[in-house]
Amino acid sequence: ALNADPAETRALAAEAKTLDELRTIMVAYDGCGLKHRATQLCFADGNPESEIMLVGEAPGSEEDLQGRPFVGKAGQLLDRMLKAIGLDRSKVFIVNTVPWRPPGNREPSPEEMALCQPFLFRQIELVAPKFLVTLGNVPTKQLFQTSTGITRMRGQWKDLTIGSHQVPAISMFHPAYLLRQPGQKGLAWRDWLGL
Repeated sequence: ALNADPAETRALAAEAKTLDELRTIMVAYDGCGLKHRATQLCFADGNPESEIMLVGEAPGSEEDLQGRPFVGKAGQLLDRMLKAIGLDRSKVFIVNTVPWRPPGNREPSPEEMALCQPFLFRQIELVAPKFLVTLGNVPTKQLFQTSTGITRMRGQWKDLTIGSHQVPAISMFHPAYLLRQPGQKGLAWRDWLGL
């Protein structure tokens, strides 16, 4: 898997005309080392017709077991934050930067992210959301193409071009970070109200 090539995932992702086709392609793809240790693909959750797309970091143990993003404690907090602004999972679409759980919940490596990026970009193109929200450092650095950390990036809207789709995007604190740093919830609330 060390010589896996993002050109291959780009070609595979480009073939998908629907999210279902993309999921089938991702289930069959064996080039990412993460897949061999994960229980299953964690493709997405929520409503692909919605206008708001959330991008998290990587699946954790709960997500790996259920095959859905944001189902553990951080997911419960995310659900409460969505509810506070009148949303729920039927009104957003949620994906991760990488769709397979990294061992020990470590951050995905730059190589793993480069390999999985075409799949993420294709998800964004196919959903074509009106608003994109990155949750935490990993998706923020990848999608905003920045080395600036989340504390400086959060709360700022920027127009992103993801493949063929242009979308206003905002980065916010990851719910897991807010569980560790509850003092930051005020800032997070401001960002959610902005959305």
